[in-house]
Amino acid sequence: MVAVRDDVAGHVLATRGRLDPLGVPALGLGPLGVRPEAQRQEVGTALVHALLAVAEAYDERVVAVLGAPADYRRFDFRPAVELGITAPDPAWGAHFPARHLTGPPVGGAFRYASPFDRL
Repeated sequence: MVAVRDDVAGHVLATRGRLDPLGVPALGLGPLGVRPEAQRQEVGTALVHALLAVAEAYDERVVAVLGAPADYRRFDFRPAVELGITAPDPAWGAHFPARHLTGPPVGGAFRYASPFDRL
């Protein structure tokens, strides 16, 4: 998704991930970027809200993000481990919040789309 004012002000992306061992579809939020001159003007907030609304409309179950927990708490993200979800890298700890969206709660080991395995 792209936020436009006079020009591109910011963008957000979600990639398909999964929760193993069952392969339950999940989304990985990011990257999220806002141009410096558009920061502190709610552009990022609007982008995250829009992404979550679309994800819910498509009956996505879970969205997770690698990021500062305080930045995502206001969107009802909480530590993924509280939802029974483990991060791809255990060192991420609290910096891997997640949000349950629709359907029964699900848990497991979060895995990004396979191209991320090559990074």
